[in-house]
Amino acid sequence: MIIRQIDKQDNDRIKQIIQDSLKSLGLAIPGTAYYDPQLGELYQYYNSLKHANYWVVEQDKEIVGGIGIAPYNEQDRVCELQKLYLTPQAQGLGIAKKLMETALSFASQYYTMCYLETKHELKAACRLYERYGFQLLQEPLPGSEHSAMDAWYIKELH
Repeated sequence: MIIRQIDKQDNDRIKQIIQDSLKSLGLAIPGTAYYDPQLGELYQYYNSLKHANYWVVEQDKEIVGGIGIAPYNEQDRVCELQKLYLTPQAQGLGIAKKLMETALSFASQYYTMCYLETKHELKAACRLYERYGFQLLQEPLPGSEHSAMDAWYIKELH
């Protein structure tokens, strides 16, 4: 398994993973990452932002998932954990944990808080976030773009 920064040629594959995952969960709907305008150009998007990054994970030379960190509220030094998705074959192997560690280590260099949005029904994801110290919020932070989400988490970075 190799975790590395996204390259331009990874754009189509990671878009496919994200959209296939959302489709399989019945979440190919407006208000989710499925319709994010930058989804087909994640390399360009993350490289255009300060203190942002997207990592892909390769297993047997095939991209099987990824994770991103981007600014959410730079004034308050809050970032957002974004687009953590894995192929079904890559789930349950500890890959999400390695991606979380990579992303949170990077985030702690530039931010004091990390925010994320998900759905309560994605129980495995919620458990993962809680294991990493994310606390459930009652409502989204101002500026949220994913209206279909109903679970919002925040974590203090040290």
